[in-house]
Amino acid sequence: MKSVAPHSSPAPWRARLHRLLPILDWGRHYQPTYLAGDLTAGVIVASVLVPQSMAYAQLAGLPPQAGLYASILPLLIYPWFATSRYLAVGPEAVGSLLVAASLGGLAPAGSVAYIGLAAVLALGVGVVEIILGLLRLGFLANFLSHAVTSGFINAAALVIGFSQVKHVIGVEIASSENFFRLLGALVRALPQLNPVALGLGLGSAAIILGFQRWLAPALQRRGLSAVAVVPMARSGPLVAIAAGTLLTWGLKLNETAGVRVIGDIPAGLPALALPSFSGAMLPALLPAMLTIAGIGFTEGFAVAQALGSRRRQTVDANQELIALGAANLGAALTGGYPVTGGVSRSAVNFTAGANTGLALMITGGLLALTVAFLTPLFYFLPQACLAAMIIVAVANFLDWQTLQKLWRYNRPDAIAFLATFAVVLAADVVAGILAGVAVSLLLYLWRTSRPHIAIIGRIAGTEHFRNVERHPVLTCPEVLTVRVDESLYFANTRALEDFLLNAAAQNPTVQHLVLTCSGINFIDGSALETLERLLDRLREMGVQFYLAEVKGPVLDGLERIGFIEHLGRDRLFLSTAQAMQALATGDREG
Repeated sequence: MKSVAPHSSPAPWRARLHRLLPILDWGRHYQPTYLAGDLTAGVIVASVLVPQSMAYAQLAGLPPQAGLYASILPLLIYPWFATSRYLAVGPEAVGSLLVAASLGGLAPAGSVAYIGLAAVLALGVGVVEIILGLLRLGFLANFLSHAVTSGFINAAALVIGFSQVKHVIGVEIASSENFFRLLGALVRALPQLNPVALGLGLGSAAIILGFQRWLAPALQRRGLSAVAVVPMARSGPLVAIAAGTLLTWGLKLNETAGVRVIGDIPAGLPALALPSFSGAMLPALLPAMLTIAGIGFTEGFAVAQALGSRRRQTVDANQELIALGAANLGAALTGGYPVTGGVSRSAVNFTAGANTGLALMITGGLLALTVAFLTPLFYFLPQACLAAMIIVAVANFLDWQTLQKLWRYNRPDAIAFLATFAVVLAADVVAGILAGVAVSLLLYLWRTSRPHIAIIGRIAGTEHFRNVERHPVLTCPEVLTVRVDESLYFANTRALEDFLLNAAAQNPTVQHLVLTCSGINFIDGSALETLERLLDRLREMGVQFYLAEVKGPVLDGLERIGFIEHLGRDRLFLSTAQAMQALATGDREG
């Protein structure tokens, strides 16, 4: 017989290192066939990210170089720590709006102090995300429900879009987080409209939309694959910005027509430096750090999951927190501002053929070359073109179908959506998110405080028990069987007690009451006291109390606290059918 050496598992330290640095895994198994896809995706995403990063910096109230700086080191760092091979990090529309909303009252937009605060914000977001990841608290993102996130995104899209209209029409108005104030200021500024700037903005929007809605379908009808179609369709912003820049340069529109341009962008790579900050900044910036970290992670992780599932690759939430945190530290060190994974950018990366994180590193390298050598080309880039690009991008965020579905299916979720939406428009984005979370929690407490409780009976010829009000079932006059479809805790325990006592009082022939616990996943201390009190009160009424279908973890807790001994082990049944078989003298139609 041939002896087989026992399989040796990797050393614990090496396994931990591989979990912390996934690049050690995919880098070691990198295939030469991956390179073409990674190189193609890296180049295409870079062409998208150059104008996008400058546009989002404008939205954040920062000079264009801040967006470019935030698109270099984060892209080189993120792949080392990320479990997602397709998420493309960088400046994003919603994150940029949050930066503007958070810093607007602390320093003038575009000032040295403002730029410094944006870098401090990136540092804080990075530290928060890394701490959350190390503590394995990625689940906290679940507290931002889909309804709250959708309400926030829809309202933010409106605020973002209208905040850029001033650049499209070529007027100067004060920035505001309040949508209605912003709208009023735009209406008052209409007499000063610059028709040339408006023409550049509308022309840019037409080019971008034409590439997306006309060119892409036309290419698909010609039989081109998605790998070829998507890059060409996504090149609309680059074409629009190139056309606007050449037109402004050739006709000197900045001088003859008052068109605002980007102007001088410092040439050369940014110096690596930790942003200077003091403890006095923390109270003012901490809410923004937590909000941007939460929203950024939620958005980025959702995109990473969606893309990973298409190729059957898993994404670890806690590791993604660490990766995004490290990327934000990179943004802080280069004078950038907070970054996260972008939806459209990541979709381009995925469709263009990215296989590993090397694609993102190539994008970061190309951005570095752009900043080092090509920034003079952006001098005549009109602000109206960048603003049009942002407006077209955020218009895709508007999604009223979600509200319609929520209203038809679950009104409390629709109310949370509307509350978030309204407060974001009327106040600011941070207040809107907090309001949405608060409303969601209150509605959850309200819903679970009124649990669904049903008297159930047996379906003839089966061991299945269903609601007597929905199905023709068999019942026994001496036995009342009740099912509660909710975990029991302090907010709903009184409702259960009142229902059971009233049901027993209204059915004088009842001698046994069976509580079917198949829908109970947890019983807290308040609910335990209620069950003990209920047991005693039913005994006083001459009714014996029983439990059926108690789940293992719930039963373990009741065992530890001594409730099962108090109840009596003979009053605990594995199934409702077993309880009825032991207690009933005969079924009748009910």
